[in-house]
Amino acid sequence: MSKTTGPRVDGGISSAPPADWRSREAVLLGSWAMHAIDSAGRLHPEPAHPFRSPYQRDRDRVVHSAAFRRLAHKTQVFTDYPGDYHRSRLTHTLEVTSIARTLARSLALNEDLVETLALAHDIGHPPLGHAGEDTLNELLADEGGFNHNRQALRIMTLLEQRYPGFPGLNLSQEVLDAQAVRARLPDAPSPLLEAQVVDAADSIAYDTHDADDAIELGFVSLDELLELPLVATAAASVGQRYGQLGPLALRRAVLHELVEIQVAGLIETTSAQLREQGVDSVTAVRAASTNGARLVAHAEAIATGKRELERFLFQQVYRTDRVMAVRQQAQGQLRQLFGWYCDHPGEMPPRYRQRVDLLGLQRSVADYIAGMTDRFLNRNFHRRLG
Repeated sequence: MSKTTGPRVDGGISSAPPADWRSREAVLLGSWAMHAIDSAGRLHPEPAHPFRSPYQRDRDRVVHSAAFRRLAHKTQVFTDYPGDYHRSRLTHTLEVTSIARTLARSLALNEDLVETLALAHDIGHPPLGHAGEDTLNELLADEGGFNHNRQALRIMTLLEQRYPGFPGLNLSQEVLDAQAVRARLPDAPSPLLEAQVVDAADSIAYDTHDADDAIELGFVSLDELLELPLVATAAASVGQRYGQLGPLALRRAVLHELVEIQVAGLIETTSAQLREQGVDSVTAVRAASTNGARLVAHAEAIATGKRELERFLFQQVYRTDRVMAVRQQAQGQLRQLFGWYCDHPGEMPPRYRQRVDLLGLQRSVADYIAGMTDRFLNRNFHRRLG
């Protein structure tokens, strides 16, 4: 089937959109997008579905996985703080997905693939956020370490057990390739635009929403954030549009505008790069995205502003004494529980016990603990060691 060079823009819709996914993708997707009909397939071949594209099936498999559901009770940044306002891994994931779909639609990319990659991008995170990841990496120093992006690949290909015909989720090769890029595996291919969009959406979401959560929990004030050029630009735009606002309305409007500035700028810059470099195929995308180069990129002014915001958050939030004290206590519990299961492997569920001979004791214990939610880890610690 031939592809269009981009979506048709004729000022109106003369007929109903095609119902078949192949025809719909041919009409809506750019030639630079990953068309599902060109997928490299799955590790374990399966019959085609009568009405869902391969990437629609991938998305549904991620959403129905246990690893995805557990994100609801895994820390994004702030461990063991009162209130329900700040983000969990799941709400962060949904926000990334929302931003990524906007980018994908604006750039005529494959939204089903983008949605799959966004929904799956954090399923490898252990409990306690990066504190848990750092601890497991330390404990597995002699076993190859631990990285949440590599763990996501293990979940996708091995750890989930939902289907009788194969281990893992048997996702499309393009999904596995994108995750391999995130995991920085040496044999990973150059990233598709769909993968680049998700990485950019992730950055937009955590920069903006970590700042929102930090204000809500009293780590920083909006006035402090307004000293940063990128945030000040957002505030100026809000002032022109709405005039004087109360503190809460101002905060929400500024953070909303901060997302808008980044998304709009990314669409403009990326579209210009596609035109200027004559990118008209997936092959051209891969050729232009080698050695860390990205077609989906911010203009330098926004990129600089984001780096300044990230430095501020690192210094004023992520590494403050208040956060580090809670982090260290939680890490101590994870360390002790890891040691306890290494001494009592028979207490793990059967599917983890059965992998000890194949994968090793420490890796099997790490797989089990990485799948825990924050609250299950806490309950289990007090049950075993409290």
